[in-house]
Amino acid sequence: MQHRNLIENFVYSQSPEVIFSMSVLKGKKILLGISAGISAYKSLSLIRLFKKAGAEVKVLLTPPAEAFVGKLTPATLADSPVHSELFDASSGEWTNHVQLGLESDLMLIAPATASTLSKMASGQSDNLLLTTYLSARCPVWVAPAMDLDMWLHPATQRSISQLVRDGVRVIEPAEGELASGLVGKGRMEEPENLFRLVEDFFALPKPFSGKKVLITLGPTREALDPVRFISNHSTGKMGAEIAKCLLSMGADVHIVAGPVSSAILPSGAQVLHVESAIQMHEAAMQVFPNMDIAILCAAVADYRPAEVASQKIKKTGDEMEIRLVKNPDIAASLGASKKSGQFLLGFALETNNELENALSKLQRKNLDAIVLNSLQDPDAGFAVETNKITILSAAGGTFAYETKTKKEVAHDIAEFIQNAIA
Repeated sequence: MQHRNLIENFVYSQSPEVIFSMSVLKGKKILLGISAGISAYKSLSLIRLFKKAGAEVKVLLTPPAEAFVGKLTPATLADSPVHSELFDASSGEWTNHVQLGLESDLMLIAPATASTLSKMASGQSDNLLLTTYLSARCPVWVAPAMDLDMWLHPATQRSISQLVRDGVRVIEPAEGELASGLVGKGRMEEPENLFRLVEDFFALPKPFSGKKVLITLGPTREALDPVRFISNHSTGKMGAEIAKCLLSMGADVHIVAGPVSSAILPSGAQVLHVESAIQMHEAAMQVFPNMDIAILCAAVADYRPAEVASQKIKKTGDEMEIRLVKNPDIAASLGASKKSGQFLLGFALETNNELENALSKLQRKNLDAIVLNSLQDPDAGFAVETNKITILSAAGGTFAYETKTKKEVAHDIAEFIQNAIA
């Protein structure tokens, strides 16, 4: 109790010179993770700063962090229950980490200990905070805090490097006197400074603010009968990463999705689910007139069965012939209807004569740019986490990129479009 009183006295004695911008943080949903470091007491001030600025704050603790701050004080400051376990062993009540990860505008882990950083980098999920991190679709930040030699250790630096590659923003620790008595780098950044960084992040002008973007993604399915269909290996991951990226950059994103896992689709986008190429064509044509930008990532079937059996086709012989007819060309249809000021970007997945075929598609379909993937590249294509692209622009220029994660490729594509429409 004495320990708790000291914490509360610290929190309420702070009077930082912070100017609160209600218009920036009001209504923003901040998910604050607290791991088990002595700097955990500073996070209580951070909760108070966020709440005073009008943000909604939810707090997750690693189980050992309870020994540092408990649940009562952060719950009182956040005006929201604090959770540290995936479920209540006595009642069986489950904490929905998926929902926590989906509904937040920003996840900040402060302090982030060496243990938590290592587990995040390796994808471990042995506590509520970690499972929520793996479910989060919002930006994730970490504010590390540990002793000097722990911070400098190669293992910790490997964790930091991996998290940066995964898209996590690392707020490096400050220098000063540490709990061990040593002096050096390892102090968690002060709450007032963390608050200002978050406020600045939400106040930043978003390059795609006011822009409406259509993204088609995933495969299509062309029915043979009530049981079977013709399709392809597309998972929709590339299009989903582009959607996430553009949402973070302020775009109003509208997705026309073929049959893909709903888990990959970002919250915040408007989604139309379709099955066949004809349905995707109709949906795209309906949405496109109101869009500023269209990005056609979907792997659309070029042909469909001429006839769809009303009953399951029975096996009757050693061979079976299926007559196919051409599907409408979504890229060509949108290119033909494109108005001045609209930007249309397509994708081309090729296996041979890649540049020639992509350039032909760019010109024939009146696209503004085309993203070329080659199945000759082992780290590109379907159902992999990486991609290697070349962007061809109708305005002139060919831009080749190295193999990167699909998240990084999405940022490259967004940056190209941003420069193209500037």
